Amino acid sequence: METNSNSASSKPSASSLRWRILSRAVLHRAKNPGTLFNPLISICLYGIVLALLTDFNHRVEDESLLGMKLISRKAAKGFNLIPCQLLNDDHESRDAQFCYTLPTQGCPKLVLTQRLNNNANLTDFEICNRHNIDNTGTVCQWPSEDVLAYYCLSHADMFRSKRVIELGSGYGLAGLTIAATTEALEVVISDGNPQVVDYILHNINTNSGAFGETRVKPMKLHWNEKEVSNLSHTFDVIVASDCVVDDVSSQSIETTYSPLTRGKKSLCYELKAKSTFFKEFHEDLAQVTELLLKKPGPSEAIFFSPKRGNSLDKFLEEIKDNGLLFSITEIYDTEIWNRHHQFMNGDESWPGYEKDHCYPLLIRITR
Repeated sequence: METNSNSASSKPSASSLRWRILSRAVLHRAKNPGTLFNPLISICLYGIVLALLTDFNHRVEDESLLGMKLISRKAAKGFNLIPCQLLNDDHESRDAQFCYTLPTQGCPKLVLTQRLNNNANLTDFEICNRHNIDNTGTVCQWPSEDVLAYYCLSHADMFRSKRVIELGSGYGLAGLTIAATTEALEVVISDGNPQVVDYILHNINTNSGAFGETRVKPMKLHWNEKEVSNLSHTFDVIVASDCVVDDVSSQSIETTYSPLTRGKKSLCYELKAKSTFFKEFHEDLAQVTELLLKKPGPSEAIFFSPKRGNSLDKFLEEIKDNGLLFSITEIYDTEIWNRHHQFMNGDESWPGYEKDHCYPLLIRITR
């Protein structure tokens, strides 16, 4: 639930803390204008974000610093189902190569180039605004992606000789795992962020020798597209992870930033638009799922997502509104469930672990 930020003694909300995390990340990069796409943008946004952060300092208690550490849901290793090793780290670059060892005998290793954590800059956010997307794909490898890849590896038969698409893939771990281990007919690895699609293409080329006869290709796919040329209603299986987002109310955004937005209608509109994005985000994901699922004939979508308050429920309402059926499974793999219980019992490798925000439920969607 959102807290009333008018009260100086109120506990900071999860969404407020995430806004502050973003402010800190942007400020860190903005102090080095030479690394940015446009120094003028850097200076302007630096001032805006500094104002946001100053406003937070007046509104949020000191304990919010601890809260920020807890609210960041990405652990160093997540569920650590697929062992990962850093191969090289070029200090002059934001990227590094990681080797993923698939935990099944005879499976190839996958080498992925991806961003180092906490290495965003303002150019990333400029691109996101231009394409009306978020920046989660380049932030890190999210825990549910690890779970999705592991699940697909353990259920290879469901992909054999099938056409598969991964939505919101990030660096493409799950899609590449399917391509390398399941004898799928075709795997399309998609994301709406053009920067992410460049990483996907690079990672496909790096691992091309592992795919056998499976056709693998990247795709830039924005979920609000009403028609997807030659792809509508053609996929046997859709997979996605961590694609259900936390909700943010427009009231909480307006209240939090009222000193900054007072008299600045355009900026106030921009911030309010962010809250509208979350509702449209769920609508678009549900619509593109219906658009891509094959018909006639059997097809299904396999999504992994934490519940995240009522966010998952809102998304599933959109699924029903699009004429689709769904089921939710909580215990779908013994190893994943055991690791969940370890985190719940205080495993230090995932500080701040909470079931509602961290444990991915299995959602299966059919016609």
